[in-house]
Amino acid sequence: MTTLIEPRGGPAIPSGNAPIEIDLPVADGLCDFSKLKDVDLSGADLDLGFDKPRSETRVVAAMSGGVDSSVVAALLKYAGYDVIGVTLQLYDHGAALKKQGACCAGQDIHDARRVAEALGIPHYVLDYESRFRQQVMEDFADTYLKGSTPIPCVRCNQTVKFKDLLATARDLGADCMATGHYIRRTVDNGIAKLTRAADPDRDQSYFLFATTREQLDFLRFPLGGMKKPDVRRAASALGLQVAAKPDSQDICFVPAGKYSDIVEKLRPGAAGAGDIVHMDGRVMGRHEGVIRYTIGQRRGLGVATGEPLFVTKIDAPNKRVIIGPREALLTSALAIGESNWLGEGSLEEACAVGVQALARVRSTRAPVPGRMTLVDGVPGFVFDTPEEGVAPGQACVLYASPDGASVLGGGFITATVSAAG
Repeated sequence: MTTLIEPRGGPAIPSGNAPIEIDLPVADGLCDFSKLKDVDLSGADLDLGFDKPRSETRVVAAMSGGVDSSVVAALLKYAGYDVIGVTLQLYDHGAALKKQGACCAGQDIHDARRVAEALGIPHYVLDYESRFRQQVMEDFADTYLKGSTPIPCVRCNQTVKFKDLLATARDLGADCMATGHYIRRTVDNGIAKLTRAADPDRDQSYFLFATTREQLDFLRFPLGGMKKPDVRRAASALGLQVAAKPDSQDICFVPAGKYSDIVEKLRPGAAGAGDIVHMDGRVMGRHEGVIRYTIGQRRGLGVATGEPLFVTKIDAPNKRVIIGPREALLTSALAIGESNWLGEGSLEEACAVGVQALARVRSTRAPVPGRMTLVDGVPGFVFDTPEEGVAPGQACVLYASPDGASVLGGGFITATVSAAG
């Protein structure tokens, strides 16, 4: 049973998640919500679906310190809910302060605190640094060492944010937790579903495919129907200092943008040197570690040839980087693991009957058509047209055909089938 700490004047906090900072409101806040009258809020989903007064509905707002989560907290307060702001300290402040555009960093915690003060809501900073290191950073390093390309933002949502933080929100007596993600939550016959955001340029469904039905029952995404400019206008109208703050970029815990440095730091000496080998068997050169390469990479190979060559495969056990021509990057099918299914029936049933769907294998790419299938006995997907540069470790997110609006689920890519046979 969880022991609770009761800060004077504030809600209970689990002792295992003891806050490193507590800010309780001393006033109703400084924001003049009447100024929102000139902002288009028609896309904001502020009906959280509870059959009780909003003033009696407690919502934990996950506040990263950015404009999106700040506006979520503001709109929920404006709508009359009992709002508690929670910010996570996820990694070393010293490194974070040196990187502009990181999330859950030192400056971001400060910004979240100032927003909570302006709104007049309680704000807690929870130290999740050890959990983040174990569940996200170390997984990132180990995935690279296996020759795959990790996607830590999915891991963070899957574990720290939508598992550990959700449990904390429940311990706080919250009815739900709201985030600033751009995705829509819809309910059909009492079943919560994920739908792509109204603004396709901001849609974050690729990073949220692992959200389970149980988590969806508790989560809310008020910004899913809004456009980013309107979110910034709302922040500006309320005088929030984060109104013009840049969006977070890249991977938050990689201060210099060099993934190999993080892997070396977490797993010293694990990335040994090896051969760069052409698909035809020729040894073309040497490398200093497979962690410095990813599928589809062309630059920085250190191989001089008369033809453009790309990384087509990473043979981590033998410390070999395989290179070849661009056509060798074409993939006809893939297999997935650690899957999550939000569609009708089961994932295995959908694969067995060959359900038509759309698949997205990179966050920067549009979903492409194909059908679900079994690849070597495990769930997978066959593309109608071969897809280029599909990398194990990345996510394959599945959407309902033909419009691709509803998220069916997905999984992490475990294997690929070359279109060349």
